[in-house]
Amino acid sequence: MGELAIKIRIAEREYPMRVKEEEEERLRVVGKLLNERLRFFKDQFGIQDKQDLLAMVAFETMVDKLKLEDDKNNHLAKVGEQLSVLDDLLSSK
Repeated sequence: MGELAIKIRIAEREYPMRVKEEEEERLRVVGKLLNERLRFFKDQFGIQDKQDLLAMVAFETMVDKLKLEDDKNNHLAKVGEQLSVLDDLLSSK
């Protein structure tokens, strides 16, 4: 698959980029979600400054990312514990 030249609009500015064909849809969805979150903060909190809006979205995104990482690590730890128990059961027979 080749590369595409696309433009993603974020906060009323266009950003040209070259992307792999298989990534195009994901990037467009991300652009749409970013603009929705920007609109949410603008409407909900009356923030007008674009830099402030972008900072709030970036902050929220990092909080979500850290939570997902914590959830993933907790899940992996539980799976590891369960595998250890299964291994012990199989080893004892």
